[in-house]
Amino acid sequence: MAKKKKRHGPEGDIVAQNRRARFDYFIEDTFEAGVMLMGSEVKSLRKGSSSIAESYAQDKEGELFLINAHIPEYAAAAANTGHTDPRRPRKLLLHRREIDRLMMAIARGGYTLVPLSIFFNARGIAKVELGLGKGKNKGDKRQTSKDRDWKRDKARMLSHNQRD
Repeated sequence: MAKKKKRHGPEGDIVAQNRRARFDYFIEDTFEAGVMLMGSEVKSLRKGSSSIAESYAQDKEGELFLINAHIPEYAAAAANTGHTDPRRPRKLLLHRREIDRLMMAIARGGYTLVPLSIFFNARGIAKVELGLGKGKNKGDKRQTSKDRDWKRDKARMLSHNQRD
């Protein structure tokens, strides 16, 4: 069986990516946040089985939580520890200034905190890259698709011209 290629994030190996987020939102700013995980969840992340496709970050009593991220429990640890909910809210670790800034942006309206990726940094600590995004409407999404297609066609034409 072939080995998976390692993808690298801001400083380490990417475990899960939310590719749809950049299509659905204008990402204006990104933040790197720590995540409070149980040991079995870290092992499951290292194995590469997780999904953040439908997840988001939300404020609860002045703290940020990652909601609806699916991190299944590690099979070998399930027998020793109690069963944990794979979609439980997980606390995000940020500086107070960053949390306040994000809360103000969300309170202004139209902004959402979307996880872009989960990765392990150089020290081996699980991190979440959050994007402060404003939702796109249907026309914006069409324009994004057109731009992407044009860039692909342009690159194809340029490479074809260089071969001749």
